[in-house]
Amino acid sequence: MPGTTPTIPGVRVPPQYAEGLRLEVARLLHRHSTSFPGAQPVSFLSRHIVENLEADDYFVCEKSDGIRCLMYLSRENDAEATYLIDRKNDFYYVQGMHFPLVEDVSRYHVDCLVDGELVLDDMGNGKTIMRYLVFDSLVIDGKLLTERTLDKRLGYFRELVYKPYEALCKSFPQEVEYFPFLIDFKDMQFSYALPKLWNEIIPNLKHGSDGLIFTSRTTPYIFGTDEKILKWKPAEENSIDFRLKLHFPIYTNPDDESDTYIDYDAQPATILSVMIDRNTFKPFGELYLEPEEWEKLKAVNEPLDERVVECVMDKEKNMWRYLRFRDDKPSPNHVSVAEKVVESVKDGVTKEELLDAHLKIREAWKRRIKQQEELHRARERDRERRVNDGLNTGNHERPGEKRKLTE
Repeated sequence: MPGTTPTIPGVRVPPQYAEGLRLEVARLLHRHSTSFPGAQPVSFLSRHIVENLEADDYFVCEKSDGIRCLMYLSRENDAEATYLIDRKNDFYYVQGMHFPLVEDVSRYHVDCLVDGELVLDDMGNGKTIMRYLVFDSLVIDGKLLTERTLDKRLGYFRELVYKPYEALCKSFPQEVEYFPFLIDFKDMQFSYALPKLWNEIIPNLKHGSDGLIFTSRTTPYIFGTDEKILKWKPAEENSIDFRLKLHFPIYTNPDDESDTYIDYDAQPATILSVMIDRNTFKPFGELYLEPEEWEKLKAVNEPLDERVVECVMDKEKNMWRYLRFRDDKPSPNHVSVAEKVVESVKDGVTKEELLDAHLKIREAWKRRIKQQEELHRARERDRERRVNDGLNTGNHERPGEKRKLTE
């Protein structure tokens, strides 16, 4: 896909001030923890087709090759302040953004927290546009939305924040080019609209994409790993973020055993570790590098030891291969996540298998809608019967009773 990974705009907030912002966000979310609150998906397995996509209402969107960030709208010294929060839980102060209120373009939103991803759209002729694609909303104007369904959470953001912002862009088009990034929505489709997603939406993207994200419509927003958010990638592209540790060989002079030194000119052993807890790592495998691949990494002339590196499994050789460094992540995947990714590689679902399943997913969705409509009609009939029984016995409905029965 076209496009490249963007760099987070703005100025990184110094640690002594960032901790205060983390406390503000935790307060908004009614949390005691100041850790990064963003929901994290699990890898897609074959059982998820029946147990999740056929059993519940899901939305699906393309998985962008961008930078995951929360956006926090706040106030600083009686002025509007916009922050981006990356997965390291670092805050970046972004100047030049304005999110007006519905009733007054000069006023602005505070106490808002939304979830999304920064992407860099390739517009051709060497021009790029950075966009922040919103895919969830946690707090709007201090109102906690995490217990609402996904469509309601996005609806609050659309009506209260996005529409006034969109109107501002239309009223002052000459100012838009100076915005550090533009706001838009991830193109959410019903989970059975996979042919449309692959045939129409993804081919026309202007940024990179490396998979799909399925998100339950009916469940609340979960801080941390959410079993109801499914990340699908082709089996050969399922990756794990490891901690890379280099072990260089020790050279010993055969004529003088006391003459030993670490041979930094030799190709080292490349141990890949996953996280057990915050400060404990466990070896999980070894990164396979051809000699020319090692020379290319060295030529970058950057520190390599103890960096987070994204790797994919070469199923034919049963080896881990280098994909890229993930300096946007503070730590490798937890061992439980790594084990699930390995399971997903072994139990992978192909694009063709997902496409073959879309009709069953659609039938199950329509069946649920029909059942809900029948349940609603049954409740209406029951309400009318109770009202009529009350009229026939002279026990007339008290004010507010009809509304309660309807609910």
